[in-house]
Amino acid sequence: MQGLGKGDKREEQGLGPEPSVPPQPTEEEEALIEFHRSYRELFQFFCNNTTIHGAIRLVCSKHNRMKTAFWAVLWLCTFGVMYWQFALLFAEYFSYPVSLNINLNSDKLVFPAVTVCTLNPYRYTEIKEELEELDRITEQTLFDLYKYNSSYTLKAGARRRSTRNLRSALPHPLQRLHAPPPPYPARAARSSSSSVRDNNPQVDRKDWKIGFQLCNQNKSDCFYQTYSSGVDAVREWYRFHYINILSRLPDTSPSLEEEALGNFIFTCRFNQAPCNQANYSQFHHPMYGNCYTFNNKNNSNLWMSSMPGVNNGLSLTLRTEQNDFIPLLSTVTGARVMVHGQDEPAFMDDGGFNLRPGVETSISMRKEALDSLGGNYGDCTENGSDVPVKNLYPSKYTQQVCIHSCFQENMIKKCGCAYIFYPKPKGVEFCDYRKQSSWGYCYYKLQGAFSLDSLGCFSKCRKPCSVTNYKLSAGYSRWPSVKSQDWIFEMLSLQNNYTINNKRNGVAKLNIFFKELNYKTNSESPSVTMVTLLSNLGSQWSLWFGSSVLSVVEMAELIFDLLVITVLMLLHRFRSRYWSPGRGARGAREVASTPASSFPSRFCPHPTSPLPSLPQQGTAPSLALTAPPPAYATLGPCAHPLDSAVPGPSACALGEP
Repeated sequence: MQGLGKGDKREEQGLGPEPSVPPQPTEEEEALIEFHRSYRELFQFFCNNTTIHGAIRLVCSKHNRMKTAFWAVLWLCTFGVMYWQFALLFAEYFSYPVSLNINLNSDKLVFPAVTVCTLNPYRYTEIKEELEELDRITEQTLFDLYKYNSSYTLKAGARRRSTRNLRSALPHPLQRLHAPPPPYPARAARSSSSSVRDNNPQVDRKDWKIGFQLCNQNKSDCFYQTYSSGVDAVREWYRFHYINILSRLPDTSPSLEEEALGNFIFTCRFNQAPCNQANYSQFHHPMYGNCYTFNNKNNSNLWMSSMPGVNNGLSLTLRTEQNDFIPLLSTVTGARVMVHGQDEPAFMDDGGFNLRPGVETSISMRKEALDSLGGNYGDCTENGSDVPVKNLYPSKYTQQVCIHSCFQENMIKKCGCAYIFYPKPKGVEFCDYRKQSSWGYCYYKLQGAFSLDSLGCFSKCRKPCSVTNYKLSAGYSRWPSVKSQDWIFEMLSLQNNYTINNKRNGVAKLNIFFKELNYKTNSESPSVTMVTLLSNLGSQWSLWFGSSVLSVVEMAELIFDLLVITVLMLLHRFRSRYWSPGRGARGAREVASTPASSFPSRFCPHPTSPLPSLPQQGTAPSLALTAPPPAYATLGPCAHPLDSAVPGPSACALGEP
């Protein structure tokens, strides 16, 4: 060893070249996927490189704990306030607010449909005798209850008929009650003998009511349908029996008289042009008599209004004479009018109004349209297809159509028959106490539940998303005037056979027109859209941190790195605890029993103390395994002394413990 110089080459007998050690990666080298070794390193890297304002202050002021704490608290508070604002913005977005947009348009307008009724229920020939019998029984009932003698309509033969025979002809007779009936829960079955029937009451008594008894099928439950007003009681009782008689008409009811329109409507003009038969359709209403609908959907050429004003609308001259059709059912004189859309049915009870005889009524209209948002923004339906009620009307969906159809469905389901005021499906009969003896009991019970919304019709029937309304305003004037009434009545009598003693009470005039062609459209739109939400979120982010979308990506990357580091640390801890090789007594025994020659020549245990000097020439090295290494990971490249000259295969010397 002494003869070796700096540049001399040394060759040892029996020893090969030293094994090459693989180069260790330096800190400057980068890998394809790189993760930080600790949370602290990750946080420092984020604060030094992020574009979020204020984050770098947490690193720059790390030597001043007060500043570090101040900036940390300020940074966290800013984050909290920003995300509180985010929560408010998301809450507003998911509440689905709407904005109402009002637009004023001007264009030619389609004239709406106009329905006019006579207020005189029609006496069909098929049921004329039954209606006359009902009139006689009603007149006798009025005499029994009120001592009223309607001798102008009561025939002499009918007056001599006994009260018992008259009143036994119809079920549910009208009765006078001395005391009000007990409350609804205490109503019980009552026999005819228990009911008070005094046919000769004192008419000056004010403490009694008028009503009629209704019972269920087996007579186990009965109640009185009572009224404090005798007029209301008589009309409702008469109406109840009239419905039963009217239901006996065949489905193909006979057509009304052809001259009925001429007897009711003297003149009809639209835009100064006369009307023709193609401009109207006809139907019969059980309470309001013959009805005529002008400009309905069946009209091939709908009326258009290109100019506002009374001279550019519909003008009708009507006969309002109260013919003696059914005077006990219709107690008013005049006509009933309703303005509605072409594809909507005319609900005369809900939206109609009466015309006064001897008066010119001018109705000015203004159109309004409402377009609502459905889905999450509002509770409306586009066409009624998603409403759990079948439309029984041959028209488009409206809320009133749905409500009436819902009541009819419940009527058929619970009472076994259909109410005559509403359309009926195929295979179902209208209610008649000759076939369904207890339908009246069921109907009045159902009507009470309907008024309280116990049937769920008002909650099921949602409003349509698109609705067109006509705002009406009326003006009245005496017609005809005193100076012009003579020649007007003369012309009506010559042309329309108008002969009546009190001429003014038998005629009325109606004008319906657009007040202006400007119409208002109210449309809903979302107040907060996705674009608005993203804009508001970006504004809040810029306000509190002065950053952009890329800063959000940086935050996402920080969260991802935190999760990865956490997972890797957990895996490392789990692996070092349960999967470390050579761990435990079994591993120590395996390593101790392994001969030294079985180890690779380039690995040996790392010595814990300096290697002892090898003996001089002629002495073989002692290879003894004194203690097992703690693990295979402690094995490393064997360090050979430079002054060793041992021939033969190289062996690793073990250090002393």
